[in-house]
Amino acid sequence: MTLVTAHDYAWIRTSRLFRHMLENGYTLTLIRGRAPREVLRAMGAQPRGTGQGTAGLMAADDAHRAEGGYDYWDESYVAGAFSVPGENGDWTLVLGFDGGLGIAGACTELLSQGGRVVAHSTNGGKPIHLFHWFEDGQLRTTFEGPSSRDGNTPDELVPLLREVGFPLTPEGEHDESAPDVDGKAAVLALAERLTGVPVTESLLQDAAYELGLVPEQPAEEWTGVVIDITDAHGERLYREWTYEEIATASDRARAEADAPVVITYGEPPTGGRPEHQRGE
Repeated sequence: MTLVTAHDYAWIRTSRLFRHMLENGYTLTLIRGRAPREVLRAMGAQPRGTGQGTAGLMAADDAHRAEGGYDYWDESYVAGAFSVPGENGDWTLVLGFDGGLGIAGACTELLSQGGRVVAHSTNGGKPIHLFHWFEDGQLRTTFEGPSSRDGNTPDELVPLLREVGFPLTPEGEHDESAPDVDGKAAVLALAERLTGVPVTESLLQDAAYELGLVPEQPAEEWTGVVIDITDAHGERLYREWTYEEIATASDRARAEADAPVVITYGEPPTGGRPEHQRGE
């Protein structure tokens, strides 16, 4: 097991390639025990031949976007995949300049059956940086900030998170006394700890990619809305609405807006001025 830390990935801050990834949004996924074509097929990707290095991947993606004219809302993209040695065998690395959409959850659950999937992404400019670790069909740990984790085993990676440089206490809380760390560099170090695959600029730039056009994924049906805000004074506002509550309120507001205004003789209409103020 490699003892890499965030310090070993300091190169990302002087890399033109990684700057492009951060500015445009990317997802980098590592899948153990699956061949590149198998992964692209599981993603529903249409074969697009091969591309040499990230230059070939970017050219193929640019060509796809130019095919039918640029559509800001089109979330399809060209992904590139290649095989790379890592811990316990070969892994497939998938890179896509997808705005940080990532591989669909159902797909990663399938690809991780009997193995492991590790992914990290950035949505480009906002920014939202996400990390996911799947093991044997289950989402084990996911986070945007390492002190706020989710998944079936959200705390299992706490020792590794601390080792790669994240400022956490042994309990997994944010450690105010610990030195700051480059969070993205630490995530790459964490991914290497879990896969044994050292991601370098030359690895990404020089690989021969299998290319596939990943179709736009259908929008997930939402079930509710949560507002969770803490102001500068520490006052917290938390409110959760289910889909049914929102639909009921929306129907009620629509019915009230469409209802006819009833005027009774000698009385003002609802919301109107009193009789003596109308000049009658």
